[in-house]
Amino acid sequence: MHIKKMLAVVVCISALVCAGAPMFGQAAQQPAAQSVPGTSAPPPSANLDRDIQLLREDVRSQKKQLVAANMNLTADEATKFWPVYDQYTAEAGKIGDSRVALIKEYAQSYATITDAQANDFMKRAAAIDQQFTALRSKYVPQFENAISAKKTALWFQLDRRLDLLINLQLAANIPLVDVSK
Repeated sequence: MHIKKMLAVVVCISALVCAGAPMFGQAAQQPAAQSVPGTSAPPPSANLDRDIQLLREDVRSQKKQLVAANMNLTADEATKFWPVYDQYTAEAGKIGDSRVALIKEYAQSYATITDAQANDFMKRAAAIDQQFTALRSKYVPQFENAISAKKTALWFQLDRRLDLLINLQLAANIPLVDVSK
């Protein structure tokens, strides 16, 4: 395995996620920007959505580079593997949209979260985690049709580890529920 390449990409992904994560807290804490006559600056939420989209595109690109660097695919395997990978990534992106929406919602209600909201957030977060796990498992047979079972296991490990790293970085930058309020 290309350990140095993997570490470099993991550091890049971690930096991207760390750089992007404070945006969630800032969105919830910043007051609405006051309009300046004659200007047409986009609202803060539009900037946040744009920044999140750019961050996610960068992370997807870095993940794909890491997978490519570590899979050692033959030309024949690559022609079969990458379409499946791209389809998987598109489906994972939809689940990621749910994760982003949940994080944004949490950021907006963090200061005034109720017990009911906290319960709802927990259930939804667990459901999103289960969706990612189910999707990865759903794609194992499709990858095994394209490449060997061992290479599928390698993809599975890489994808899972990268998802864990991203989740760890997000968790480190999302404040815990304040139970004193």
